[in-house]
Parts: sequence; structure tokens; C-alpha cells
Amino acid sequence: MRSLKDAEPETTVVVKEITGGMDVKEYLAELGVTEGTEIEMVATEPVHVHRGPIALGTKDHDELIIARGWADKIYVEMGDETTPLIVLEEGDTGTVRSIEGGKDFEGFLSEYGIVEGSELTFLRHVPDCTIVVSSGGAEMRMGEGQASKIFATQDGRSIQLNHLKEGESSTVEKIVGGTHVMGKFEQIGLEEGSAITLLRKEIVAPVSDKGTYIRANVCGQHITIGHGLAEKVLVS
Repeated sequence: MRSLKDAEPETTVVVKEITGGMDVKEYLAELGVTEGTEIEMVATEPVHVHRGPIALGTKDHDELIIARGWADKIYVEMGDETTPLIVLEEGDTGTVRSIEGGKDFEGFLSEYGIVEGSELTFLRHVPDCTIVVSSGGAEMRMGEGQASKIFATQDGRSIQLNHLKEGESSTVEKIVGGTHVMGKFEQIGLEEGSAITLLRKEIVAPVSDKGTYIRANVCGQHITIGHGLAEKVLVS
């Protein structure tokens, strides 16, 4: 066996083992990478190393926060090149050419003006932030990427949880994500209809360096995985 990091572009490999803790395995599972998964290697290239989500500007929204994993699935055209949204620089503008996340994912993005042919501006890398909320008498902590998948009702409109101000309360309207995401929130007692208060945000400096990422195709969806994480995926 060898690590995914050492697999050559334009080859297909099968995941045999994932080393590391549950956090590693859960994160990779969200990307569709589990033992037995077939991975088609696409390319190895430098992209931004950052662990937080990104902020986008769209026709209808001055700022829309999306998780890094979502940016992997949106392909935009800049000039004559089509590239994953994740590799854009701050201030770059591109036109959406394809969305690789399935019909439910496409439907959600369409509510925010992100459809094929729409224009997106990469605003900034969001600081690696921990959001602390209270719901049902319990205090919960989550990353801003997770919080961006929770939508609350405020003044009759739907907003992402991370756009609440400290001390503001609301009601969870919907949670966007697959079975793994939904199950994770259910485990901490957070579901549609839950009352929730954003207590505070604990912000650290964002990571803006560049590093090498692997681009791959998993079950028809394109993903990017950093070299450090790819070393924990053993393939044949």
C-alpha cells in the first residue's frame, strides 16, 4: 500500500485504510472518502491552506459564507480556464460552469443565486473561528463552516447562523447537509425548530499560506485534499 499523496495523476486507486482519529475519518467521510472508495486522481496543485470557510459575493447577497468542502464542488470560469472555486484569489470573479454536489446541493445554492451562469466574487478567507451557541440549556461549540449549514429565522427571513450577532436568539429553520451532517447535529440535540442563541465567537488568525493539494474525483464529484490529510489515506 501507499499513501494517496503518492498516487500519480490520471490514475485510479482504491482506499484500503484510513489512519488517524475519528475527526479525520469523519471529515473524509463528508467528502465521500471511506475504506473501499475508488478515487480517480486528477491533479496535484498549490491552493490556499486554510481550515475555515470562505466568503462569497453574489448578485443577491453581499456576503454568503460557504464551507470549504462546498467550494470544492463549484467550478467557475475565469478567462479561458475552468477551475474549482477553492483556488481563486481574494477579489477574483468567475462565472459558475458546473456544480458537482448533486440535485439537493444545486437546489440549495440556487436559493442564493448560485447557479450555472451566475457570477461569484471570492471575497475573503474567513478566520478560523469557533462559534459558541446555547440551545436547550446546553452550550455547544462548532466551527464557522458547520454553523454556515444552520439557517435561522430573523425578521421573517432566513439567515446563516454565523450571521447572528453575539447575544441574538432565533429559531433553527433548516439544516443543510447530508446524513452525516444531520446525524452530527442530532447527537448534540440541535434540530429544526430548536431555539438557539449565539453566545460568542472565538476568532484566531486565519491561515493564508499556500500548500499542495490533491484534486480527485470521487463518485463523480471533484474534491481537494491537503497533502497532510492525504498521507493518512492508504490506497492500492
